[in-house]
Amino acid sequence: MARNPKLATLAVVDGCPINVATLGEACDRLADTAEAGEGFTFFTLNLDHLVKLRRDPAFHGAYGRATFVSADGAPVVHLARRQGARLERTTGADIVLPLAAEAARRRLPVYLFGSTRESLAGAARELVARYPGLEIAGLESPPQGFDPASPEADAVIERIAASGAKFCFIALGAPKQEIFADRALQRSAGVGYLCIGAALDFISGHQTRAPRFFQTAGIEWLWRLMTNPRRMASRYASCAVVYAEMLASPPRRAADG
Repeated sequence: MARNPKLATLAVVDGCPINVATLGEACDRLADTAEAGEGFTFFTLNLDHLVKLRRDPAFHGAYGRATFVSADGAPVVHLARRQGARLERTTGADIVLPLAAEAARRRLPVYLFGSTRESLAGAARELVARYPGLEIAGLESPPQGFDPASPEADAVIERIAASGAKFCFIALGAPKQEIFADRALQRSAGVGYLCIGAALDFISGHQTRAPRFFQTAGIEWLWRLMTNPRRMASRYASCAVVYAEMLASPPRRAADG
């Protein structure tokens, strides 16, 4: 997987480079890049992504072209630290609020895409209430079965670019959101596309995030498993297999790979 030429690679987890160490660094870099008029993609690497990267060429290609990649989840942080990297868990759910605050301060408009119309509207109201001056350039919920590589997706990309947005928060879930973000950046270079999963649903109250204890302990996955065992059990079983395999392999430093 290709490395981003602008940032030093801090760790390489299963062939995927990570180049953002902390939430604070992520917010500063993304805001500075947007303020400079440059587009980017921001992905948060977790075990579920690592499973999907092994079998989805389009997802793999999008990650290979990503501008910024952080470590999302305690297992990925642990795998990176085995290589000597000093990383902190930085998730899509964590970055929306501080980056919205920075966007309000710097007058950088944001666009909300994904989830449901009701959730987006609720998230927009909450963000504007928290951060006066924040400009919501637009919000759009795609139809069920949305194809991120379709002509319809290209039309969405054109609307986002025409809106004047500097950030676009994408809430589609992996791998759709990363594939869409990658395609969007290639077609509208002045927008920063952030893949944030369920973050807007958390902000709007349409979903409940794990309690703070689970987040800080690095076991947010356990909360998801307890609250939705039927959906999450097979996903986490696949993740456990991949994690065990990587733990059994000798760690290598980023400079080696």
